[in-house]
Amino acid sequence: MEASYVSIRNVSVWYGAHQVLREVSLEVPKNSITALIGPSGCGKTTLLRSVNRLNDSVKDFRLEGKILVGGTDIYARNDNEYVEALRRNIGMVFQHTNPLPMTILGNLLLPIREHTRLSRQEGVRLAEAKLRQTGLYDEVASRLRHSAMKLSGGQQQRMCIARALMLEPGLLLMDEPCSALDPISTFKVEELLLKLKEDYTIIIVTHNMEQAPRISDYTAFFYEGEIVEYGQTVQMFLNPAQEKTRQYLSGRF
Repeated sequence: MEASYVSIRNVSVWYGAHQVLREVSLEVPKNSITALIGPSGCGKTTLLRSVNRLNDSVKDFRLEGKILVGGTDIYARNDNEYVEALRRNIGMVFQHTNPLPMTILGNLLLPIREHTRLSRQEGVRLAEAKLRQTGLYDEVASRLRHSAMKLSGGQQQRMCIARALMLEPGLLLMDEPCSALDPISTFKVEELLLKLKEDYTIIIVTHNMEQAPRISDYTAFFYEGEIVEYGQTVQMFLNPAQEKTRQYLSGRF
């Protein structure tokens, strides 16, 4: 396995007295796609949200262990300045498209206005570059000052990906980004992710057992808050090492 960009070491998570993750360890190589799979409620999204500290706002959230992103211990400090700086290096794309009720260009410029000192002209140039990078520019070039709410679901999701890339993060987290999309839109997003991994490290939660082998280099199978198996996707899907993994991949539970 190549050098890790994300290192998750013996992480356990509680919400109050309820333990959601138990001693989870995971090394995510730089410039790779890692899929997190497993039944609903097994802790995949909790781990994803812990990597960019979105769980901080959840009542009675508690984490033990260590998470390193780009060599930085993301739980080393709790002050707002530190957490905000961490989040600028971690893009997040959610299950349901979440365009803001403003223009396409306005959506992309918002992170620039909030977190950088770039001029509007520089921001516009960067927005166009990210729209090109996500394969959306030619589809929306004449509508940049139109409402983002008028885009199709697939276009909205690609715009959200472009927005997540505006601050040039090293890591992109994706929580079932294709679950609400039609097959054609799903194909476009998957094709995009395969290109983006040349420049970014990607972790994706998916319930689609066909999607993981199509796009991911590595897969972690979660069950009841623990990692049952983690390794190269091709190897896991062709010859899983654990019987529980075999049962899950064959649809037996």
